[in-house]
Amino acid sequence: MTEAAARRTPGAPCWVSLIVHGLTTTQDFYSRLFGWEFRPGPEELGPYVRALLRGKEVAGIGQLPPDRHLPIAWTTYLATADADATAESIRSCGGTVAVGPIDAGRAGRLAIASDPGGAVFGIWQAAEHLGTAEAGTPGTPVWNELVTRETSSVAKFYQAVFGFETEAVVSADFDYQTLHLKGRPVAALHGVGHALPRDRGPHWMTYFEVADTDEATARVVELGGHVLQQPRDASSGRLATVADPEGAVFTMVRSANS
Repeated sequence: MTEAAARRTPGAPCWVSLIVHGLTTTQDFYSRLFGWEFRPGPEELGPYVRALLRGKEVAGIGQLPPDRHLPIAWTTYLATADADATAESIRSCGGTVAVGPIDAGRAGRLAIASDPGGAVFGIWQAAEHLGTAEAGTPGTPVWNELVTRETSSVAKFYQAVFGFETEAVVSADFDYQTLHLKGRPVAALHGVGHALPRDRGPHWMTYFEVADTDEATARVVELGGHVLQQPRDASSGRLATVADPEGAVFTMVRSANS
C-alpha cells in the first residue's frame, strides 16, 4: 500500500491542524522549532496556511476570528471516503458534529466533531489535498493518541464509526488500546482516569518527531512555549509534552526506532 493510499484509508489519521489568534507569531514559533515553511491554503474557514518540510505538506495553521474564543489545540483529522455519511454516523453513535460538513475549496470536505467524552477531532474527505505528505522525519506528526478517562466506552464509538480493530494492553494499572486498520496500528486510546487535566478534558494528542527531545524541549522554552512533562523515556522513545505560546499542547518524541 502506498503512503498516499494508507492516508486515505477511512479512519486513518491523515492531517493535523491548529487554529490560533496570532497566525504570524505561531508560524514563527513552529518555523524555528521544526523548520517548517508555509504557503497559503484554502481560506473557507478564514486565513489559513499549510506547513511544509522540504516542500511536502505536514500540518495546517489557521486564524481564529477576533471575536471567537475557542480552546487553542491541535486537532487530529481522521480520513473518510464520505464526510456526510461519517458525520451522520458520529451523531447516531453519540458524538456531536460542531462544524460542517463543509467544502474546503477543491482540497476536500471536512467536519469538526467530538466523541461522547467530548474530545474534538476532524474528519477529512480528500479531493486534491490528501493530507500529511511526509512522516517519520523530524518535524512531522508521527502518532495520534486520544487521552481520555477510560477507554472501554469510547472505544466502542470509534469502532462503530470508523471500523477500527482494537488491541488492549492487558494490565491492571494501564488502560491503553491501540487502534488498527487493515492490520496496522494507526492511533491509540489512553485512559488516564483522574490524571486527566481538569482544564482540558478528553483530547486528541499529536506527537511530532524530533531529532533530540531534550534539545527540542529547551528550544520550546526559548521560543516562549512551556513544558508540561519533562523529557522521559518510554517504550515508544524519549518523550516530552509541551505547549506553544498560545497554549496548544503537543508531544515531541525521538522515536525508539528512529
